[in-house]
Formats: sequence, C-alpha cells, structure tokens
Amino acid sequence: MEIGNFELWPQILAMIALTFVVWVYMYIRRLSYILTHHVDYARLGKSSALVEMMPAEVSFPSDNLKNLFELPVIFYVISIISVQAELVDKIMVQAAWSFVALRLVHSFIHCTFNNVNLRFLFYILSSFVLWFMVVHIGVVLLAKPLL
Repeated sequence: MEIGNFELWPQILAMIALTFVVWVYMYIRRLSYILTHHVDYARLGKSSALVEMMPAEVSFPSDNLKNLFELPVIFYVISIISVQAELVDKIMVQAAWSFVALRLVHSFIHCTFNNVNLRFLFYILSSFVLWFMVVHIGVVLLAKPLL
C-alpha cells in the first residue's frame, strides 16, 4: 500500500462548500417564503413554527442541512485523522471524492425534487463509502509499525 503525498483537504473543503451552499439556499428559500407570504415575525419564535406554516419543499434544504451534520461529521474526522497520521493513500483519496460526489447528488435531490427512493440510494451509497473509509484507515493503522 503506497502512502505518498496525497491530500484530503480538497475533499474536506468541498464538503464544507456543499454545506455552505445548502445553508445559503435554505435561507433563500425561507426568506423568500417569509417575504412573499408576509409572515408575521412574531410567529417565528420557535423553529418549529416556520416548518409548520411552510410547504414541505421549502423545508427540504433545512432538512438537508441537518443531514450534513450527521454522517459527514465522521467523514471530517476520519479524513483529518488520515491526514494528520500521514495515512492518506490513493484509495482514501478516491473514496473521499466518491463520498463528496455522492453527498452532492444526495443534497441536490433532497433540496430540489426530493424523490425519497433516489435520495436514499445516494445516501446509502455514500454511507457505504464512508464506512469503507473508516475500515480502510483502521486496517492501515493496524498495519503501520508502532515506532
């Protein structure tokens, strides 16, 4: 297994960028709804109040943003561990890009037309890639000499 000068920072930054884009899109959708429907701001004291009054499609980006703070957190941790322990190899680089690409498609589906079956397919594929990354780093760590 060749460990070289491979990096995971571009993939980490791509996931952060995806999260930022979803966050911006969420506020565009929410503020657009609030302004066009003249929602009384006093009714927005609880986060659930806005969700209850909005159509489901306006909440899709918010739901996706929450999802980007679930399994992707493990992606960030395993990627940073890999970089800091100098265990990044071609397999990790390819798996990380695969995870990012699958999460990008998942987010696009979730934030737009939200076909649950298709969204789940990309969710489960990205999850398999993530758990592969975790196992791969575990194997690489176990194979690494102690000193």
